[in-house]
Amino acid sequence: MDFHQEDITTIHDFCIDINKLEEKIKQLEQKRPTCLIIPILYEEVEKLPLQQIVEALNKCDCVKQIIIPMAADNPEEYRKAAQFFSQLKTDHMLIWCNGKRVQKIIDEMKEIDLDLTGFRGKGMDAWLGLGVASLNSYAIALHDADIVNYTPAIPLKLLYPIVSRDLNFFFNKGYYARVNLDKKTMHGRVYRLFVQPLMDTLHKELRCDSEILDYFRSFRYTLSGEFAMTSDLALNIRIPADWGLEVGLLAEVYRNATFKRVCQTDLGFYDHKHKELGQDRTEGLCKMTGDIFSTLLRIITESSSTPISHPLLHSIQVKYKRRGQDLIRKYYTDALFNDLNFNRHEEETYVDMFSKVIMKSGEEYLDNPHDMLLPDWTRVLSAIPDLREQICYAAREDAREFNGHVFEYK
Repeated sequence: MDFHQEDITTIHDFCIDINKLEEKIKQLEQKRPTCLIIPILYEEVEKLPLQQIVEALNKCDCVKQIIIPMAADNPEEYRKAAQFFSQLKTDHMLIWCNGKRVQKIIDEMKEIDLDLTGFRGKGMDAWLGLGVASLNSYAIALHDADIVNYTPAIPLKLLYPIVSRDLNFFFNKGYYARVNLDKKTMHGRVYRLFVQPLMDTLHKELRCDSEILDYFRSFRYTLSGEFAMTSDLALNIRIPADWGLEVGLLAEVYRNATFKRVCQTDLGFYDHKHKELGQDRTEGLCKMTGDIFSTLLRIITESSSTPISHPLLHSIQVKYKRRGQDLIRKYYTDALFNDLNFNRHEEETYVDMFSKVIMKSGEEYLDNPHDMLLPDWTRVLSAIPDLREQICYAAREDAREFNGHVFEYK
């Protein structure tokens, strides 16, 4: 526990009264309504964490609307998901992101040079959800569907700094300790062993002259998938469509909001499903780290005068690896003091693999420095003013055809 402040405002959980937060949000629900987006994969419908999330949300009546963007392989999967979410007491909408109706809308956008047909996954689903949420909400929160220790405090902590007139933030990022207290294990390796030493390498060792790196280093958990923002900000940012989503999103917030209107909030302890390391750049955590690194290189190219080159990549790789190894010693000390299980050899293996990913993904970036950013909604709506309404209509028609039910979402 500490009270240290970063360059951005850090909201600690010293003694937050969750009931008071909920009461204050409810008092503002008419003028500053809230919405929660939960992007999901179909397979999460049949797993325990999502069931626990739904049960917790049924105890939280300050979130006025919930949007669930989802990809499903067939109508039966969609039908089962719709039936599952019928448990929700809050008005909600299930968007079948790869269903025929939504895909028809996406396909037709190509006719006016807005080609989104190559985008798939969480980024695209989040983009659709943010667009629909911005129709009726002042504050929009988003979190993952695989949180093991979910409580109603999570959406409350994310939304309150946005809706409060006294605080009036535009963007709030959740941070937490990735420690499983039951199994006594420390997780969050992509952040601990890749992002943190990489940021330090770029900033301290290589002196990349970009203020955005100071901004990134102010966040205590850069890769957190839990955040909230105003609907106006949601309309003006470009969403990354790969595993660089969290880092790329922060870069977009940096360009569209001042430091004074950005904060991060302590969400406590946090655990969710864990990915395997993978054998190369195309698998598991290796793919994730590769996408993150490519996103960072694009951001550095856009925001600084540091040229990306093969010599720079070699320097990053060598210096990153040393910093990663030094951090392992520090984490080992922390784990030992707290009696946590800690496999030091396994941690070293992760750093070795991540250092190889740096060169591979860096070379890919040099060969083809393209981005995976979706257009911001402001641009899209200037071309198709009723696009959000079209998506809402498609979602309602999917519900009517495959579930015999029309969502109450207004």
